[in-house]
Amino acid sequence: MGRVRPILMIGRGPARGVGVRRRGPVFETANKWIRLCEIVMFPLTRMLGRPSFEGLEHIAVPGPVLVVGNHISELDPVYTAVYLRKSGRIPHIMAKASLWKVPVVGRILTGTEMIPVERGGGQGQVGLQAAIDSLQAGRVVLIYPDGTCSRDPDHWPMKPRPGVAAMALAGDFPVVPVVHWGTQEVLPYLGKGFHPFPRKKIRIVAGPPIDLSAFRGQAVDARLIRDVSYVIQGAVRDLLAQVRGVPAPKDFYDQKKAERLRAAAAAAEAGATSAPETPER
Repeated sequence: MGRVRPILMIGRGPARGVGVRRRGPVFETANKWIRLCEIVMFPLTRMLGRPSFEGLEHIAVPGPVLVVGNHISELDPVYTAVYLRKSGRIPHIMAKASLWKVPVVGRILTGTEMIPVERGGGQGQVGLQAAIDSLQAGRVVLIYPDGTCSRDPDHWPMKPRPGVAAMALAGDFPVVPVVHWGTQEVLPYLGKGFHPFPRKKIRIVAGPPIDLSAFRGQAVDARLIRDVSYVIQGAVRDLLAQVRGVPAPKDFYDQKKAERLRAAAAAAEAGATSAPETPER
């Protein structure tokens, strides 16, 4: 499959009146699974919130685009998928492979050509290569650089994983940040309730492509991977700060470090409570 080019689609996709609104050129032909999901997801995103879609011009271009986003709610992939469809592109989202084992969900993910990623055991390279193959075929691929929903107490992006840099360096792909804000108020991560009413304002905003020209052509090593991943995640964080209207933190939240500190504190507390009392003399 070569690089995709704009095509005119009139009368293709869901029928009028089902809540699907798209403007501008359409770059790829949607299959039946994608059109079915549009019928459900386009109106669903408006029922669950009051979304605004900004910066679509950064995605509405032919050829491969690596989309990097912040992850603050399990609703994020739904809103980003709708955002990408409104730009005329078809999303190929990297998601944990265990979702393919869920009845019906797995069939939909396969039908819409999402990309399964195994966690641990070195199997993640298979999903990473599948994502790179999709980019080289001229598609749009979405990855969350942190690899999971943010555990940062204030919902900022976390320390990035190396996969995003490996993808960005695999070819001269535009790397475009797309952030959401407001989804965490509707469906907070880790089951802290579901709050669709009153309908919250949800912003999905794309920024200009991230400039990685300084890293192109260099030998790929661990240091380069780290530097590129931090530049990419920094662009996501800075765009989110603009959307939120507050200063961004200097450092990224380190989930593993936080877990180690909590474990050490818990062990210290347990040791203090179980220590025998010193007998009085």
